[in-house]
Amino acid sequence: MGLDISSSAVKLVELTANGKEGYRVERYAIEVLPKDAVSDGNIANLEAVVEVVRRAWKRLGTSTKNVAMALPASAVITKKIIVPSGLREEELEVQVETEANQYIPFSIDDVNLDYQVLGPAPSVPDEVEVLIAASKKERVEDRVAVADASGLKAVVVDVESFATLSAFELIERQLPDGGKNQVVALIDAGANVMNLTVMRNGLQVYAREQAFGGSQLTLDISRHYGMTIEDAEVAKRAGNLPEGYEAELLNPFMENLALEVSRALQFFFTSTQFNQVDHVVLAGGCAVIPGIDEVVATRTQFNTLIANPFANMLLSDRVRARNLLADSSSLMVACGLALRRFDPA
Repeated sequence: MGLDISSSAVKLVELTANGKEGYRVERYAIEVLPKDAVSDGNIANLEAVVEVVRRAWKRLGTSTKNVAMALPASAVITKKIIVPSGLREEELEVQVETEANQYIPFSIDDVNLDYQVLGPAPSVPDEVEVLIAASKKERVEDRVAVADASGLKAVVVDVESFATLSAFELIERQLPDGGKNQVVALIDAGANVMNLTVMRNGLQVYAREQAFGGSQLTLDISRHYGMTIEDAEVAKRAGNLPEGYEAELLNPFMENLALEVSRALQFFFTSTQFNQVDHVVLAGGCAVIPGIDEVVATRTQFNTLIANPFANMLLSDRVRARNLLADSSSLMVACGLALRRFDPA
């Protein structure tokens, strides 16, 4: 299972393999977190998060206990390094640790460190490119503690941005010509942060984070209707708000979101050699708003679609296709994490 603990909700996705490179969605669940239980990617209220994770797992009704989890990108230092090819495992580990010491601003004893060989280094035939990822041990231990206390077992701790990109590979296949030679802007708009990642032929060419997200709409609802933040979040997700909600709150929020997307793309154009994108793919909790793709397309003048990594997957009889379609864009991280089960060892 992929277990995504975001700032506003817990999301669980269980996948099984179905033939060659095919997957089946067995179950999924989304449970809203209390306000500030997770703050800036930190688990601030362990008991509250554990309770919500347990509730989500119970709702799934699965015996699966192994989960892949993720840390927010802001909690992880990543760096690509070049090393000689043909190093033995022990030699590579020493090299990685030596390099990591240069880039990590705290003691190597206080971090969890891992690496992945990416492949031959560009333009240097006898060297390889290696990705290093490091995070403070306490950040990893907090996530693992949540899993343990919930009766689950964390077997992988990934990075949210990497998990999103794993799920994005499934979306890229849905684009014309499999997205080949196309510039795709992936906008992940969550509760508090909007991330823009621009991809071309499977490579990230640009990334940017800006403060904007769905919590602003929740706050507007709370103020406007005199609700608690928790009740406002539940009402927003359920869609049972008074008649004037769309005109007074939702439509202005959608326009603001489209404006933020447009701004993010302008930063991309001014800081790279690119001046247009072929597709804008919307993901994250904000992308579940009906019609948001049309508003963004109108503002940016680029083809805009809603992320659905499950489009070509089979569904078990426990999953309602209509519900999954509505939730799919907010399940990118959880889906990408669940895919880790099928990584070549």
